[in-house]
Amino acid sequence: MKFLIKKIYIIIFLLGILLIGTKVFAKESKNEYTKENISNYFSGIISSDQNNENEALKYLKKVKQLKNIHSRYNVEYIRTLVLLEKFDEAFKFSKTIHEKNEFFFETNLLLGLNYFIKKNYIEAEKHFDSLNEISRYNIFFTDIIGNILNAWSKASQDKKIDSFEYIEKIPNRYSAFKEIQNIFLQCYFDENVTLESFKELIDNKRYNFSRYNFFLANYLVSKNKIYEAKELIINSISEDNSNLLIKQTEDFLSNNQNNKIKNLFDCKNPKDTLAEFFYVVANLYASERDHKLSNFYMKISLFLNSKFSPNKALLAENYRKQKKNDLAKDIYKSLKLIGPIYSWFSSIEISNILSEEKGKKYAIRNLEKEFNLLNNKNFQHYYELANIYKNNEYYEESIKYYSLALEEINEDHFLIPKILDRRGTSYERINDWENAERDLLESLKISPDQPHVLNYLAYTWVDKGINVDEGLEMLKKAASLKENDGYIIDSLGWAYFVKKNYNEAEFFLQKAVELMPADPVINDHYADTLWMLNKNIQARYLWNYILNLDTTEKELKDKISKKLIFGIEKEL
Repeated sequence: MKFLIKKIYIIIFLLGILLIGTKVFAKESKNEYTKENISNYFSGIISSDQNNENEALKYLKKVKQLKNIHSRYNVEYIRTLVLLEKFDEAFKFSKTIHEKNEFFFETNLLLGLNYFIKKNYIEAEKHFDSLNEISRYNIFFTDIIGNILNAWSKASQDKKIDSFEYIEKIPNRYSAFKEIQNIFLQCYFDENVTLESFKELIDNKRYNFSRYNFFLANYLVSKNKIYEAKELIINSISEDNSNLLIKQTEDFLSNNQNNKIKNLFDCKNPKDTLAEFFYVVANLYASERDHKLSNFYMKISLFLNSKFSPNKALLAENYRKQKKNDLAKDIYKSLKLIGPIYSWFSSIEISNILSEEKGKKYAIRNLEKEFNLLNNKNFQHYYELANIYKNNEYYEESIKYYSLALEEINEDHFLIPKILDRRGTSYERINDWENAERDLLESLKISPDQPHVLNYLAYTWVDKGINVDEGLEMLKKAASLKENDGYIIDSLGWAYFVKKNYNEAEFFLQKAVELMPADPVINDHYADTLWMLNKNIQARYLWNYILNLDTTEKELKDKISKKLIFGIEKEL
């Protein structure tokens, strides 16, 4: 249906061009608007929509005469050039069309950056001023991009007061942008408050500024304060162990590779700071699932600072979402050169791609080879390999490596409860409940307020008909810790069902179904409860609905088929 609507739209659009567009083209040439030109244009647009930039460029180049009359063509052509990293062509093309459309965002952005790089700041600022006017129609970046670019143009001319004034022009609702850019300007001008400003930013709990621990460490290293940088990064990792850039920075520091930190970024270089800004913009678009526009800004970021190779991880992630697996794999292979943290991360990501392409057995074998090549294996390697095994249902292998991780890890490490939880659930999957229960209880002993661990243990108790009262209390606690979680509310409802409190069970299970209407097990629990409340018609309706769900497993279908014939009481 989607394809049909799109096809109809294209036909209508073509007819519109044929009816009103021929007069425009006739001014230049009677033969300019041909079937071939129409075909090339739409082949270019479709190729672009399908994220095939090379094909798009091939077709769009054949109809360059459209630049004078069709703004959509200009947008697609410029973006395609940038996505293919053909910046010189993009600059030249932007110059040819700028005079005809001064309020064209892409041309002003690229021309401004081109003049900025060439240190022609007067011309650069003309284009950056235009961006403020244009960006008012952009829900993301009203009065942000132009002001930030102008600020760095002024800074590059050593006009400190003017540069800070431009940052102040950014609307207060974009306070995070203002704070970050103010700090980078402080760093650029070597202000005494830079260190404290960085610390205040990182401590700000309104947003996740953990990434900026790297930039503070980079600043400290540039001041030869290596000990302070090490202390900062170690503390940062203890709070968040998921940030690759921070973990790689720790590796650089521990191996006295301080130059590798300095080489990635220099706050004294405005291009580096602008590259970081465009990286943040690319992240925003990626979060909105606009991977094409995210890549556009990511390419600009890398054009401005090609040294910051860790940022390419976002590009690889976008390529995966766009089904460009070969490009993603190429980037992951290049990331391996950064250091051991990115190398192991890239091996895992390549394995995930191979799992999609060649199956999980091939992917696992490939990752095992990479794992065996690792030097100085630590608990993190064991833990991450165990996760891969677990996610691919190799539960016994996952248990082995979770155990190795627990042997290597410091006894007070914050990841211990998580590892125990994951090993425990792996034990449960191979029907070793004794060890599973031991690990889950130990995990909760260390960290009692884990809603999903509480849920897993309590639900299993209830389902086994053991410790039902204790399990019910644990599920109440889990529900209070994580409200509106469909799985937890389902477990709570099922606990009441097991205790034959069907009215309470109905209340919670109905809510769980509302939260997760397509989950077969939750619907089955609700149907069972309705049956026990003599609401047989509604129960049968739900059972039939579950049978038609694509995600319903065969074992559950068999049970439901019997319920439809005999009901619950006769089945039991």
